[in-house]
This record gives sequence, C-alpha cells and structure tokens, in this order.
Amino acid sequence: PPVASYAGRRDTLTPPRQGLRVHRTRRYAMAKSGDKRAREAAEAAVGAAPKEKKYLTDTAKTKTTAAAASGDAGDGGGGGGGGDKIDQMMAREKRLKKELNARAQKFAKGAPVNAKKIADRKTKAHVKYHETLADQAMTDAALHEKWLLPGTAGALLAEGMERTYRFQQPDIAKAVDVNAARKAFDLSLPNLGPYCVDFTPNGRDLLIGGRKGHVAMVKWSTYHLITEVQLKETVRDVKFLHNGQFFAVAQKKYVYIYDKRGVEIHCLKDHTDVQRLEFLQHHFLLCSVGESGVLRYQDTTHGGIVAQFRTKLGACDAMRANPSTAIVHLGHSNGTVTLWSPNMGSPLVKMLTHRGPVRSLAVDNNGRYMATAGADSQVKIWDLRMYKEVHAYFSAVPAVHVDISQRGMLAVGYGGHVQVWDQALSGPKAQAPYMTHHFTGGRVVRDFGFCPYDDALGVGHSGGFSNLIVPGCGEPNYDTMVANPFETRGQRREQEVAQLMDKLPPEMIQLDSDAVGKVRAVPKEVQQERRDTQTAAELAARRTERDTNAEKTKMKGKNRTSKRYRKKQAN
Repeated sequence: PPVASYAGRRDTLTPPRQGLRVHRTRRYAMAKSGDKRAREAAEAAVGAAPKEKKYLTDTAKTKTTAAAASGDAGDGGGGGGGGDKIDQMMAREKRLKKELNARAQKFAKGAPVNAKKIADRKTKAHVKYHETLADQAMTDAALHEKWLLPGTAGALLAEGMERTYRFQQPDIAKAVDVNAARKAFDLSLPNLGPYCVDFTPNGRDLLIGGRKGHVAMVKWSTYHLITEVQLKETVRDVKFLHNGQFFAVAQKKYVYIYDKRGVEIHCLKDHTDVQRLEFLQHHFLLCSVGESGVLRYQDTTHGGIVAQFRTKLGACDAMRANPSTAIVHLGHSNGTVTLWSPNMGSPLVKMLTHRGPVRSLAVDNNGRYMATAGADSQVKIWDLRMYKEVHAYFSAVPAVHVDISQRGMLAVGYGGHVQVWDQALSGPKAQAPYMTHHFTGGRVVRDFGFCPYDDALGVGHSGGFSNLIVPGCGEPNYDTMVANPFETRGQRREQEVAQLMDKLPPEMIQLDSDAVGKVRAVPKEVQQERRDTQTAAELAARRTERDTNAEKTKMKGKNRTSKRYRKKQAN
C-alpha cells in the first residue's frame, strides 16, 4: 500500500514537475550559451593565442594511465562495494525465502489445485481464493515456527555403509559438545538395585529408588545430590508429585510422601501393596495399583480419596497415564489393557493386546498411540483413536519396559539391552533400531525414562543407574508457562500457585478431551418425544379451530334482518 499511494501521488504531481524541469533546463542552457559568447568575444578582443598541445612521454603516459585506472578503481570500488552489498542482500533474501518455502512444505494441506482446468469462472475464483488462503496459512505457520520454535532437534547421521545403531556411547560423547558429553555417565550401585527412575515434568530433577531401600534425588542440570536416604524397606516404585519438592515412594506395605530433604511427611495407609504409581499433573491426583488389583485416586491438595475401583483382573504391574486425557491405562496378566476414569466404576475400554501377561505400556504425549510389551515377545503399537494395531515388533527376549519420548521415539528394554526406535509409531514400519546399548557385567534393565527437554535416557538396572545420550529424543523448545527447565525459586513458587488455581476437577477426565466446552447433542429419544409433543399440540390446535369454524357455519344466516322481523311479529 505505501508504494501504491506513493505512485499515485507521483502521477498527480507529474505535470507541474515536468514543466518546472523544462523551465530550469532552458534557463541553464541560456546561461551556458551566454558564457560561451562572452568568452569568444574576449578572446577576439585580446587576440588570445591558440592553445598549446602538450606532449607526454611514455613514462608520464604510463603514470597518468595508472593514476586514472587507480582513480577509476577507487571510484568503482566504492560503487562495486555497494553493488556487492546489494548482491549479498539479494542472495540472502533468496536464501531465506527458499528456507521459508522448504519449512512451509510440512504445513501443506495437500497437492495444489490447478484452476486453469475449471471452466466456471465463479468456481475458479473461489478455488484461487482458497488456494491463496492456504498458501498464506502455510507461510504464517512457517514464520511462527521459525521465530517461536528456534531450536532444532539433533539426530544421528550415518555415512555410506554405516548404521546409527552401531554407534556406541563413547563415540557419541566424542562427537558432541562438552556439556552434552557430561550427560553420559554411570552410577555404580551393585548392592542396592535394581533401580526405578523418574524425572520431574520440566526435566530439572532426577529421582532413583533401589529395590533395597536406597532413594536419591539429584539436580539434573548440575548433577548435584540433593538428598539421599536409606529407608531399610523394599521400594517398588518412586514418583514425583507436581514439582521437585515432593515425591511418593511405594514401599513394602504403604505409600509414603517425602519432601526434597528426605523427611517423611505423610503415610497413605489406604494404598496397600502398591506396585506402580502415577501422578496426574493437571488434576493433582496420585494413582496407585498393586497386588490386590485395586485402582485408587487420591487428591494431594486435600488428601481425600476421590475414587477406588476393583479391576477384578488380579494383580497389576503395568500402569501409565495418558498425558493428553489423564485416562489411566492398566496392563493385566490375561493380556488385556483397560482404560479407567475416576468417574466410572468399570473400564471405559477393554483391549486384548497380547496372548500373555502385559509387562509394560506407554502412551505418547499427544495421546494418539500406545506401545505395549507382552510376555509373548511382542512389542505392539496401537492407535487409540480407532483402538487398532498399527505395528508389531518382535523382541528376542520379552521386554520388561517401554517408554516414548517427547518427539515420539520408542525405547524398549529387555535383559541387558536397551533399543531406541525412531519413527516407530506412525508411518511405515521401522526396519532397524535407531540406537542400541548393551550393559555389561550381568546388569539387567528394570526401568528407564526419557528426560523431558533433553536428549538423554535414564536407565535403572541391577547395577545402579546409567544415563545414555540419545540425540533428537527431547523437545528442543519449551514453554515457560508449562515447564521451565531453568526456573528459579520465585518462578517455581509462582508456577505452583498457577497450577493450583488451574487445577481441573476429576469429573473432566474423559476419553474425548475435545468434548469439554462443546454443546451436547440431544438424545434421539428426547428428540422423538419433543416431535410427538409438538405434533399433538398442532393437531389439537387444528381441531379447536375446525370446531370453531363449524359452529360459525351452523349459525350462518340465522341472524339476518328478515328472520328477526318475522320472529318479532310472531311474538
């Protein structure tokens, strides 16, 4: 618009500017011609001698030519420098435009429509308009991703005949920077394992718990030990609560709550013989299931039991919460996976996933895919939108644990091996793992988890704890209003208050998370009842109107003047 307005203003001012330019040119030409005539008259009067020709030697000519060339080069150098800058700017603009177009291709809605083959002009205009809107939306999305998501995920790239799953941790540590290389370490604790692992939602703290009572909390960013306690009792599982200040430990008989100093705060005697713990961040609900097969929900804000249900499927050792819908997934010994909500006493969905007991399961962050590992040496991927199997992978030994990273990488642990699969959830079936790691010395994997917002996988095994570098598994961009890996004490307090104010009631937990805020459709029975009532009312109104018209027709003509006159004469 500024260019158009400037051009229009220029067109309106063109005639007077041209006239003024012509007038100035004429006056300048007259002045030049007057000077020439005066100079000729002066020369004629004085009798000026003709100009002497100056002859230069070859050396002088060479010097003069070199000076002229240097002067031209100096002048042209300035101009050439300006031209080079313009060329550089144009090249940079072309490069940025090319990068933006390449980035926008991921947001394409499909193949563009060729409007030239459309005969109808109105339809063609509509198609062109919608194509323009789609292109603009692609460009806007690419710009938003460029400026709001500046970080890019890493990856392992193999050259030639190499394969990424053959790269070992020492090789990766040599190729990355110093801070990333520090993430590859081992904690040797052979007498207290096997260990279970958990990270805070922002990836700031690490919690490990040994089977023989050893519990330790580590600040992940600085590898500083925060607390370490020996409970002298069997530890089955550990779980952080809403932040790194409190954590829950499933011990031999009850579940206990500790603070970051290792001081016991609560003993939850309603949770007995617990095998697995889960915490629902947006609802402040601590979930537990164990040998008795009872699923319990306890609110950590007021300490009350919200709901508890008997699964009636025996002991359960596999539990995971859907990060998107807060639905709890339970894996049972008969090969089924059940989906639970605190609002119903029976499972919402019951799926037959394996021919043997379900060892472990995991759900991705979007809540679309679920990975299950069974005793039948199968690792299966399920689409939770259709409850159908997508892929099935075979493991040489039945897997004991599975986990899904923020970017959709699948980790599978069996025996002393850990495999990481990339793009194993959707799309074509992956043919080879992305990374593999083998633990020596007879160490057996028990539990592991991906560190949020970091390219790391924490593995708890019988020999202690090991951290593996997995390039590209963590989300490189984070929202400080959701999770801040670099939060300060004041920010943590503000975040805790905000979480408590934004707490969602348990009644909002349902399969379809998009159903909240929608207008519910009226049931068909109610619609039929309303239609019947409306039809009956219309029929009654018509019947009343017909009776009224009939009475009017019956009395027609009985009140005319002659009739009244005869009646009066008869009386």
